[in-house]
Amino acid sequence: MDNNRDISEVIRDWEYQPGQTSARKIKGKDGKEKIQLRVELGLLQMETKGRPDGKRPYGKASLLEYHLSKLEQYRAKHGSTMGFKLDKDECEDLYREALQYYQRYLSLFSLKDYQGVVRDTERNLKAHNLAESYAVDEEYRRIFTKYVPYIIMMNAKAKALINLDKTQYNKALMETKRGIQRIDEFFKNRGQSEFSEKSEEIASLRELGEEIRRKKPLTELDKLELDLEEAVKREDFEKAAKLRDAIRRLEGGK
Repeated sequence: MDNNRDISEVIRDWEYQPGQTSARKIKGKDGKEKIQLRVELGLLQMETKGRPDGKRPYGKASLLEYHLSKLEQYRAKHGSTMGFKLDKDECEDLYREALQYYQRYLSLFSLKDYQGVVRDTERNLKAHNLAESYAVDEEYRRIFTKYVPYIIMMNAKAKALINLDKTQYNKALMETKRGIQRIDEFFKNRGQSEFSEKSEEIASLRELGEEIRRKKPLTELDKLELDLEEAVKREDFEKAAKLRDAIRRLEGGK
């Protein structure tokens, strides 16, 4: 029995918090950076780049890359992708691989490595699109597409927060709007427009948008409009008229 494999000492001072994503970056014995994610019964350790478990299936960076290369070979041979299929076992393996990337982008988000989140969410969207288009089993098409709104949300949040860190408030807001539009289009394309109204992902992006707006510095126009609102509340109509004139001049100068 090899006692050196006991991880109790590693996690003793790292308490598991239910409902929270707790991750950290460490340097592995190979000298490369790793990500560790605390889970209830221990921890997960992942590579920061490539496939999270470090494997290269069929000599490719991932199973997704392998199947995409097969798809291109099929297209080159047959002139189209009509007839190309992913069987149940292939879909199951692709789904398990997608879960690895999901665990990693959650960890990266908690570590504020938003570029990594963008990379991994865009990768998983490709995997889900591949399965939706070519899975031979309807159940797997349903399982894969079920998570698309969540992945779009995480992708949009990461892009927004990258811009927010650069104090590019308008660009950050635009990313939240794009995310909402993409989720809305996803539901519309499937005849499920009513799902947009109760989508938690859309609600979460709207909440982030409001948070960005609160952080955005006030422009001269914003200040005048707030002063106008206050003047109207006080029924100071003379000042309100002057403020309206100032707002018109400022807007006319744009």
